[in-house]
Amino acid sequence: MLFALYRIGIFIALNTPIRAGYRIAAFASSLYAFFSLADRDALNDNLKQLFPDYEDDRLKSIASQIFINFGKYLVDFFRFSLIDADYIKRYVKVEGRHHLDEVLKQKKGAILTSAHIGNWELGGVALAALGFPLSVVALTHKQDNIDKFFTQQRLEKGVGVIPVGIAVRRCFKVLANNGAIALVSDRDYFDNGLEVEFFGKKAIIPKGPALFSRRCLAPIVPVFMLRNKDDTFTLKILEPIMPVHTHNEHEDLICVTEKVIKVIEDVVKENPEQWFVFKRFWEKMGRGRG
Repeated sequence: MLFALYRIGIFIALNTPIRAGYRIAAFASSLYAFFSLADRDALNDNLKQLFPDYEDDRLKSIASQIFINFGKYLVDFFRFSLIDADYIKRYVKVEGRHHLDEVLKQKKGAILTSAHIGNWELGGVALAALGFPLSVVALTHKQDNIDKFFTQQRLEKGVGVIPVGIAVRRCFKVLANNGAIALVSDRDYFDNGLEVEFFGKKAIIPKGPALFSRRCLAPIVPVFMLRNKDDTFTLKILEPIMPVHTHNEHEDLICVTEKVIKVIEDVVKENPEQWFVFKRFWEKMGRGRG
């Protein structure tokens, strides 16, 4: 059923002008939000942690925009086959490219970290189009046909895919060849992350970026593809976070992860209507095993 819905979405996205596709997505997303009480409640709870002083009406307005922006994100993903260098030139403004260029000059590879915000998938396509050797670490979808679809969408645009199950060895190999690996670093799916403070409350955050950085001495480069009000994008490549390697691995990982999550926190706070986390972020956060 879910794959059938994806196929319908792909057909609409590829056979309508992009503005019309966005309008259809906005309508469908708003309709879904109306009936999805659980997702709405989760978003509102997350937003209350970000903005404890905001009134409920303002939080609900942001939540509604999150649903709409997520619908637009899907339209962009479905249209990957239409994205080329001309699209990137017309619709994507790149800021801070020199940060990534300088990191790769060190010949240690680059660890790109982002979050479920804006359009991280399109960000990967843009980086590949700009000539950066990029591989993304991706969760395997439970349905094989959907997993194959997601993988094919990325591969066709020059983005390598590293399944989570074999990620460690493959990531080390990419970094050793001075490539870039990309990880979405705001949610831990395996309960083996690190406990750090996120928006004033303890949360379990993936330790992958810090771990690869420490062991390969590779800098971490925060990268975010953010949607502008006119539905163009800004690809923000921020100042790198340098590796830390002392006698205490756990403290090193905490130190670097805190720096990573602080950057994500700043970006989320500036763009809350683009942060796509439809589960209660701080719910059932057990302690990470470090």
